[in-house]
Amino acid sequence: MQLRSVSPQLNSEGELHHLLSIEGLPRPLIERILTTADGFIAVGTREVKSVPLLRGRSVFNLFFENSTRTRTTFEIAAKRLSADVYNLNIAASSTAKGESLLDTIDNLTAMQADIFVVRHSQGGAPYLIARHLAPHVHVVNAGDGRHAHPTQALLDLYTIRHYKGAFEPLSVAIVGDILNSRVARSDIHALLTMGVSDLRAVGPLTLLPTGLEELGVRVHTRLEEGIRNADVIVMLRLQNERMRGALLPSAQEYFRNYGLTTQALGHAKPDCIVMHPGPMNRGVEIDSTVADGPHSVILPQVSFGIAVRMAVLSMVASSQRAEFR
Repeated sequence: MQLRSVSPQLNSEGELHHLLSIEGLPRPLIERILTTADGFIAVGTREVKSVPLLRGRSVFNLFFENSTRTRTTFEIAAKRLSADVYNLNIAASSTAKGESLLDTIDNLTAMQADIFVVRHSQGGAPYLIARHLAPHVHVVNAGDGRHAHPTQALLDLYTIRHYKGAFEPLSVAIVGDILNSRVARSDIHALLTMGVSDLRAVGPLTLLPTGLEELGVRVHTRLEEGIRNADVIVMLRLQNERMRGALLPSAQEYFRNYGLTTQALGHAKPDCIVMHPGPMNRGVEIDSTVADGPHSVILPQVSFGIAVRMAVLSMVASSQRAEFR
């Protein structure tokens, strides 16, 4: 993993024109996104759950991979901003007939698309789209291959800030399939940018990427050591669909060694919070007693995700022309 200092998602004014990755986003901009999300939290509690910020704008959700939480919360976020929302059925679209990604984008742009929310199996696909788009159209990355999932990282930051306040003094452990997880990659960059002083990656050696220690991440192959005195534990799903070869003996053995149980959680701080991006595999990476227990903030994560995605959509829509560097 390498941090990059230049981001093609910002315009010359430093505004967020596309959201492609956490890499390259300065801390003040991330803080602005989180603060903007604060203002949208209350919208979900009102009788009329909408504001007119994107009235007349068209948001196209293009999910080339399956999704429940991300696609649905993006749809809710766009509708609460009063946008017109279109969910493209990829299996029934011309893409299934061999139409290229950029041809699909061109045709939808001709239908007056303003924002594309894209999930794709190929890392870098949102970057390709962003460089191809007309200046007035925006793209938000909803997950691309093993590369990035920036809005998940942002809602994870929001959740941590909500429960723990300042980031700097925290000990945060990310546990599981870090090698194949776009969430882990984005979370690591986000947490480092926000100044977390003790960031740990925990998992079997076969699921830990190289280069983590060079970024300042402490690497652990034993769960108890990795989560000892942790303030925050982020559990990850095994990305079986992205694994090449047999990286693990069995799901049962994985749970014995790395599954978060009530007993294992006793090694963390008493007020530790437990997070998970979903979908959860109960009995594989997390026990139900933990997932449904008092330390779990997994469902609040989902709720916060709506406000964070509202913030991102409203901010990209309000930016001026992007100037790629």
